[in-house]
Amino acid sequence: MELRGVLDPDLARALIGGLSPGGDGGRSSTGSVPGGWLVALAAVTVLRLVVAACSGLSPDEAYYWVWSRALAPGYLDHPPMVAVWIRAGCALFGDTALGVRLLAPVSAALGTLLLMLAARDLAIGPPEGGAAGGTAGRMVRAGLLLNATLALGVGAVTMTPDTPLLFFITLALWAIGRLFATGQGAWWLVAGAALGLACDSKYTALLPGAGLALWLLGSRAGRAWLRTPWPWCAGLLAVLLFLPVIGWNAAHHWASFVKQGGRTGDWRPARAVQFLGELAGGQVGLATPLVAPFLAGGLWRAVRCARVQARAALLACWSVLPAVVFVQHALGDRVQANWPVLLYPGLAIAAASLAWRLWRAAVAVGFALSLLVYVQATLAPLALSPHLDITLRQMAGWPALARAADGLAGETAGGDGFIAADEYGLASELALALPGRRVIGIEPRWALFDLPRAPAGGPANSQGNFQESFQENFQGIFLCSVRRLRDLDRGPFARMVPVGVLTRGRGGVAAERYAVFRVTLAPGAGARTALLP
Repeated sequence: MELRGVLDPDLARALIGGLSPGGDGGRSSTGSVPGGWLVALAAVTVLRLVVAACSGLSPDEAYYWVWSRALAPGYLDHPPMVAVWIRAGCALFGDTALGVRLLAPVSAALGTLLLMLAARDLAIGPPEGGAAGGTAGRMVRAGLLLNATLALGVGAVTMTPDTPLLFFITLALWAIGRLFATGQGAWWLVAGAALGLACDSKYTALLPGAGLALWLLGSRAGRAWLRTPWPWCAGLLAVLLFLPVIGWNAAHHWASFVKQGGRTGDWRPARAVQFLGELAGGQVGLATPLVAPFLAGGLWRAVRCARVQARAALLACWSVLPAVVFVQHALGDRVQANWPVLLYPGLAIAAASLAWRLWRAAVAVGFALSLLVYVQATLAPLALSPHLDITLRQMAGWPALARAADGLAGETAGGDGFIAADEYGLASELALALPGRRVIGIEPRWALFDLPRAPAGGPANSQGNFQESFQENFQGIFLCSVRRLRDLDRGPFARMVPVGVLTRGRGGVAAERYAVFRVTLAPGAGARTALLP
């Protein structure tokens, strides 16, 4: 086998022993995605597109849509990739649910194909438990196990930063698989670009990247690659792609890095058992109860085989280091259930070598749970409370609430009254649903956006006739969740008059109640507000 750019004979032998298809198990990297699976994947993708178009947007998705209308190299909560993807989808299908979510089902389909090819190239040893259907069987198992998780099943019909993150993480694994299969160093550049784009999606992408660096330093094959320029160039490429995010943070007092990085130093051992239990329970829920043992088993097998197989060592480093970080964080604070999802593609590849008889049942249960969520999100046959039904709590009733608020705002300031909210998700939902109405977000985070400030805070004319003009132009209504009334900040308003309560819900089941006030913005309020698109 020819290794391009490698001149040192000892180095060549190390690379061949560690990375070539025959170097750690004699496997061939031949194999293509079975045609029947392509048909099934296309059908699932069409279903996901329908669900994405027909279910309501969550407040976070509406918030990311606002990002897409004010594109920037960074935001307080996350890097900008989710906004770029939404902007692309809305360019094709407008400011609709399908436009916002278009690239979620598409990237899930493309990512599944990449994962299956990566499973071919990164397969660990002979399959356990007897015959496993050979290379094609591993490829199909990896794709099915990942798609059977609720993390991907729900993530493929919604748009969050995890959506592009999972795609670029899978792209990186595919490129690394090609590196192992061919020994050609140029694949490092693809892996580096994918990891850089993953970091542009969510900061947690740094963790598998650190795991890859650990493999380079800690394994014979990895150290051999460090004697070539390829991994160094890959790292430089990843940093260059991440530089705009660093630049945005530097220009905004490191706001996003401080918000996300400030969580790392928490230490509350008295609640560690609770947090660790929530971490484990969240993964069982998102991976589904029967798929979760497969992912855990895949990690265990990768660790067991790490000493004798370079592929296994890489998958172990790729997964173990982030897992340790999440466990460490759980010793002091709650780990959100979706954070470890970036480990699922690598774990699905490792789990594909486990020919446990229950894998078909695990996949069937996982798909059934996702289908149940799809049906409830679109048809809502079950009248569940918002505590049990996340589709009701997050997605239901927003258009009706927006219409009711628009009617009340139309009775203010000669029909030109604004609508204001101090919850970013609520304000974003109203802005998305009411393009013809001025919607004002009142929260410090809006100061980091390149959005117009709500006009307030100065004399209206040279004659000093301030109050009359002010009340005429800066009147509207303000919505606040009833749950938040106790902590309501009245500072942005010169006047607040209670109007009543609006309820958001579905089928007679309330998801949230909002107190409504007729308000006048106070002078100086513009510094803490934004006029949403």
